[in-house]
Amino acid sequence: MGKEIAQLEPQLLWSNFYSLTQIPRPSKYENKALDFIAEYGRGLGLEVVRDNVGNVIIRKPATVGMEDRPGVILQAHADMVPQKRTDSNHDFLTDAIETILEGNIVKANGTTLGADNGIGVAAAMAVLADNTLVHPALEVLITTDEETGMTGAFGLQSGMLQGKVLLNLDSEEEGDIYIGCAGGVNVTSTFRYSKVETAEDDIAVKVMISGLKGGHSGLDINLGRANANKLLFRFLKFAVANYEAMLVEVNGGNMRNAIPREAYAVLTIDKDDKDDFVEAVEEFEEMFREEYAKAESDLTFEYCLVERPQMVIDEMSADDLINAVQGSINGVVKMSSDVEGLVETSSNMAIVETKDEVINVKYLVRSAVDSSKEDVVSTLESVCRLAGAEVETDGEYPGWKPNKDSVVLRKVSEVYNSLYGVSPKVKAIHAGLECGILGATYPEWDMISFGPTIRYPHSPSEYVEVDSVKRFWNLLVQTLKEL
Repeated sequence: MGKEIAQLEPQLLWSNFYSLTQIPRPSKYENKALDFIAEYGRGLGLEVVRDNVGNVIIRKPATVGMEDRPGVILQAHADMVPQKRTDSNHDFLTDAIETILEGNIVKANGTTLGADNGIGVAAAMAVLADNTLVHPALEVLITTDEETGMTGAFGLQSGMLQGKVLLNLDSEEEGDIYIGCAGGVNVTSTFRYSKVETAEDDIAVKVMISGLKGGHSGLDINLGRANANKLLFRFLKFAVANYEAMLVEVNGGNMRNAIPREAYAVLTIDKDDKDDFVEAVEEFEEMFREEYAKAESDLTFEYCLVERPQMVIDEMSADDLINAVQGSINGVVKMSSDVEGLVETSSNMAIVETKDEVINVKYLVRSAVDSSKEDVVSTLESVCRLAGAEVETDGEYPGWKPNKDSVVLRKVSEVYNSLYGVSPKVKAIHAGLECGILGATYPEWDMISFGPTIRYPHSPSEYVEVDSVKRFWNLLVQTLKEL
């Protein structure tokens, strides 16, 4: 199953994408994919370079008559976000992605597809292999670890590339051309706790939020979807206040850049409160369903009895944690005043994880405006420090400031209009494209980003529209000819 996608048109692109689906490549574990891409370039007789952070650079000379044109860089990233449904047994470190072709869409069987950014990688590889194309001198740059740290973009050294035009192939709406993106920063709050003995008359209950859509924490943050962590902590605050519940552990989410779809907590309560507690769980489920009736049709909030632990988290530490999470900013903070419909600033409470005597709460803050990003970070820091947490930031990356006078933007827009009879939409995106980081190292570059239509990236519902891939390919090929 799945190999039929290799026969889709353009066949070179789809064949490459199928090959990529057969190589496990979650972030931090994409070296086999990078090795495959490097060998692909060598097999074509092209110059291949690996830099000190693992990025792959492949050079292809200009076709006859195009030698005097500015060199073009095709850029994409090798890694993918590993997300799966709870009923999936898929192992992202060992298993191939099982693709499914349904009419005009390609999706995966219970997992993320990796079209983000596998289609972009596959397109760049196809350009290298297709000697019928007309183009200036080309450099294909495939970066590592984009999804979790943009390690490849940060690690790229000046002087490694000679091109002057960058075509980033990592956008997700065919017909849109992106000329700007948000910057971001990771915020981690660490809550320390001690353990106390469980009361003899207590029972242990596990409560679970599941069935949420999740999605990309930048692109989908404005869609009104529920955050599993925030919903769970609403209930935890109620349970502590009304049943003197004691917290054993709490966990939710697993990726900074994905809206958490699932979360659970283990609590202890007095055995005499069991019936009331169960009724409260049912009432909260109904309340959550009503609040998110349109956005989260499959939301479930369930409970089950579990073995009573010997120890629980001390009351003060649990209270501090719950109050801090409840008080933390999550979701859209501010819409752009310059670009209609664009989120300017947001916060995603992405991960809550309980370890031995430590609970970590991890956020990803995004903004197109550095001062706004810093303000949200300061607010999160203030709330969490008041609750006794240690707060650190890392992984900060810059935004990409739009250049509406871009020469490549004008040419690509003209090409799109000539191909399809309409002008493309020129946009900025509330997500971290590598362009911002790369542009800081190579400020002379003229850059745009475009791609096929990919829905629900970073979630098991991810799919790519087949006809959009062909349109994307045609635009890429004709653009290279005209640049």
